[in-house]
Amino acid sequence: MSQGPLTHSQDRGTTDVPLIEDTIGALFDATVATHPHREALVSVHQGRRLTYQQLQTQADQLASALLRQGLHKGDRVGIWSHNNAEWLLVQLATAKLGIILVNLNPAYRVAEVEYALNKVGCKAIVAMPRFKSSDYLGMLHELAPELPRCAPGELASLRLPHLKLVVWIDVAGQGEDVPGTLRFSELMSRGQADDARVAEIAATLKATEPINIQFTSGTTGFPKGATLTHRNILNNGFFVGEAMKLTPEDRLCVPVPLYHCFGMVMGNLACITHGATIVYPNDGFDPLAVLQTVQAERCTALHGVPTMFIAQLDHPRFAEFDLSSLRTGIMAGSPCPIEVMKRVVSLMHMEQVTIAYGMTETSPVSCQSSTDTPLDKRVGSVGRVQPHLEVKMVSPDTGAVTPIGVPGELCTRGYSVMHGYWDDEAKTAEAIDAEGWMHTGDLATMDAEGYVNIVGRIKDMVIRGGENLYPREIEEYLYRHPKVQDVQVVGVPDSRYGEELCAWIIPKPGQTLTEDEIRLFCQGQIAHHKVPRYIRFVEAFPMTVTGKIQKFKIREAMKAELGLQEDKTA
Repeated sequence: MSQGPLTHSQDRGTTDVPLIEDTIGALFDATVATHPHREALVSVHQGRRLTYQQLQTQADQLASALLRQGLHKGDRVGIWSHNNAEWLLVQLATAKLGIILVNLNPAYRVAEVEYALNKVGCKAIVAMPRFKSSDYLGMLHELAPELPRCAPGELASLRLPHLKLVVWIDVAGQGEDVPGTLRFSELMSRGQADDARVAEIAATLKATEPINIQFTSGTTGFPKGATLTHRNILNNGFFVGEAMKLTPEDRLCVPVPLYHCFGMVMGNLACITHGATIVYPNDGFDPLAVLQTVQAERCTALHGVPTMFIAQLDHPRFAEFDLSSLRTGIMAGSPCPIEVMKRVVSLMHMEQVTIAYGMTETSPVSCQSSTDTPLDKRVGSVGRVQPHLEVKMVSPDTGAVTPIGVPGELCTRGYSVMHGYWDDEAKTAEAIDAEGWMHTGDLATMDAEGYVNIVGRIKDMVIRGGENLYPREIEEYLYRHPKVQDVQVVGVPDSRYGEELCAWIIPKPGQTLTEDEIRLFCQGQIAHHKVPRYIRFVEAFPMTVTGKIQKFKIREAMKAELGLQEDKTA
């Protein structure tokens, strides 16, 4: 960290603790050797408990099974599931083989999963069969009707030409077989924990090689595959854990989704790098399950976005639970209101809760407060730059580093910056400049002590309940409607989710449209949280004299119409 007060908005993290240069598999095996009998994973909703040694045995067995299915280093395997033990096993097994794990959002619908699987050429997919209103196997059958006619592992699909193997996560011995697919339990049974080839392949892997792809939507309207290496995410998980002062005695409750860096890196890898215990309270988020789990498992740490903490604090049974075991955790994903932070500290015993800021492309965390950061700095900033990283704020107009307190675009550089966007050199070059700086698109300030505060966004990204939503992607989809001539999507303030989506639509001449028609068009094709809450039909958009649409005027008009106010604490 910097010495003395800063005069300009640029700072670099400490370097006294060296970077990890091992692969995920090698680091995991080292942790197992040190803590073989310590609990590694508790999946409460599945009733499963695994020590580090047991987790290693099962991960090696799954790696062996993947090899026997013809999967090799560099192949892509998608995982389309909420949180469970199988997710972690797939994460570890693919890492040991150099197979690139592709995280698929469980909220994806048909069009989105088709795009993702084809964009990166997934050879296999591991999916939940269904969850609430999502029928994952049904959607895969819609995309690949050839499935029942093909032997498992030999899919030949017109719409999914790369996909060969479909595996579904089962409860062993339950449910009917699905023709053309493999049960997860059956796949596991095909592997051997002592398969020598697993260790042989692991020994050839390099930490700088890609191991994970996470989709992040861009202003083009199409998701980009942020490609991350062992070195990217393993070090980020480690230093995130360091900021929380994690030890092997800690038990981290992870209600945030694994498909996102928050769960997979800041949860799973933060624990594995410290020999701590990972605790999944449920498959999807349920505030009561979190409260019950923290008490029953004596969790010392808890992750969540602000809306999750609010749901727990406001649960009618909150006072029934003993949360005194809690010490730390991370609140991130969207601005953290000061009153919520105070309640988390006082009512949930999380005196050492930390705030983190980052983005998928930076593995994800660039800035984080520590357990001893003063409360006013924790609620008024996203902390300081992480070890081995640099951050700076630059003028969007000139590119010059801004003086202290003056907003600029936050840029970050160091080990955490992604390998690149999968198969998209042009978009990678737009995001990462010639000097290696990742341009985040966020506007931020830095104070003289190096504390960073996010003040806005250059792009018009909407953050709804911790989910980053990109209006252009939704606009691109709505443009497909045969009656839509033009569409603009903006975010408007919302007391529950922070922001909600609003679509202004110009129908084609002579056509009439209803809100129900638009919602029906979205149903089953795009994730429910991307469907605009507010839909208005208009004749024109507010524009500048040069013809540029003024989205801020749409937002202001909707705020006035709906009587909405900005949350000044966020």
